[in-house]
This record gives sequence, C-alpha cells and structure tokens, in this order.
Amino acid sequence: MSIRNLLYLSLFILASCGVKQYTGQPRNKQELTIMSYNIHHANPPSKAGLIDVDAIAAVINKYKPDVVALQEVDVNTKRSGMNEAVVLAEKTKMNFYFAKAIDHEGGDYGVAILSRYSLSGGTTHKLPTAEGTKGEPRVLATAIIEVNGKKLVLACTHLDAQRNDTNRVLQINAITGILQQETNPVVLAGDLNATPGGAVINTLDQHFTRTCTQNCGFTIPQVNPTKTIDFIAYKPSTNFTVLSHTVIDEQYASDHLPVIVTLKIFRE
Repeated sequence: MSIRNLLYLSLFILASCGVKQYTGQPRNKQELTIMSYNIHHANPPSKAGLIDVDAIAAVINKYKPDVVALQEVDVNTKRSGMNEAVVLAEKTKMNFYFAKAIDHEGGDYGVAILSRYSLSGGTTHKLPTAEGTKGEPRVLATAIIEVNGKKLVLACTHLDAQRNDTNRVLQINAITGILQQETNPVVLAGDLNATPGGAVINTLDQHFTRTCTQNCGFTIPQVNPTKTIDFIAYKPSTNFTVLSHTVIDEQYASDHLPVIVTLKIFRE
C-alpha cells in the first residue's frame, strides 16, 4: 500500500471513530454558540469543481462557534480528494464526529459535528426513506458535551431534498422519536430542506423550540436568498435562553448561508 493510501486510511479511521484531537476551550461556560452550515462539500458555487476547504474553515474561525453542525461533508471522495471532517477539525482546532450517510465516489458523504468541548458517545442513526421514492439515505448524528456542569446532546442532520416531502416527514418523525428518548437537554441543528409553515417544521415545533420564528433571515441561495431551510432548535425550552440568532452573509464558500446562535445554558 502506498504512503498516500496509508494516510487516507488513517484519516478515514479517525473520522469514522470521531477521535478527539484538540482540547480548545469554549469562550463562556454559561453560554453555547452553535453554527449550522451546509458546506456543499467545500465547493464554492461560483467555482465549479473547485474544493476550497480553507474558505469553510475561515468562516468558522472568524465567528468562533463552540459547536458546528456540518452538512454535505466529503470523506476521501474522488471529487474532494480529502477527508473534509479531519481537515476542518485540524484547521479549526476542534474535536469532531463524522456520520456517514452514503458511499460516494470511492469515499463517504454525510454530516459532522465539530466542538471545542470534548465529544463522547458519538452515534450515527439511520433515517427512514419510503420505498419507491428513490430518496438518498439520510442520517442523524448525535454526540454529548458538558457545558456549565450540564451534559447536552448535540444533534446534526440533513433531510431529504426531493420536492415531495414524504421522506422529510418520515425523517423528522424519526428524529423527534430518537431525541425524545434523551434524558439530557438537546440542541438540534441542520439543513431540513423545508420551510416554516409546512408539515416538517410543524412537527419540529411540536417537540423543539426553534431559536428564531419571525424575521429570521433566509439561508438559501447564498446570493439574494429567498427561503429559510437551515435551523437550530432545542429542548426542553426551560434549559435555554436565546441570546442571539444570525444568518451570516457569506456568499462565496457554499450555496447555503451559515446560521449562528448563542444560547444561555441553565443548570438544573
């Protein structure tokens, strides 16, 4: 096996296991800043075929969130040529957990969680897809951190992108069912491919509190955005207060705008 292949194998093992590499400190132990970012496999939409992982890392490093929920992450695919979960963890000096959704071009494709806190209990939950819809398999990634002496569950997902919401409804019901079993508070973030007022977000709202429900800012497309499909939400509502919610106007790195939220964490 060549040295290059050995390197790719080692990086794949690291990402699959969610190995903790860094011990960076959060800015405020009574607050948690979360970013949700669909990174479009680090391909700037204005640069067909280009992989610019530095641009994604620059956004994260500029705003310094404590936790990042990433969607559309490539691990050693032909098109990207790198393990984006590992590279972003290195460039941001954060711990990570990668959750594979599908095989893609000789590698893996899915979602990831980055954290300045130590991550534990990383789990990949497969989400349902209705037979005959040809929907792409989707997953929910979960991991545990401790903030202000309190354990929190971080959850990241990317729901089905088909026009019909059949699979998204199945998937959000599965997610709320999985997270309903958690005894610790939960922060859920991701690209839900659904807008407020529809069945998917209505189901989300029955179980979680979104960090913003009015005048929240559109998240897609990156230039002149027209709709909101990227969300951060939490439960139970008594454990958190929203201090800020912002959609970042970053038009180069991805076809989605990142969402960043700061929550105050209450100990109970």
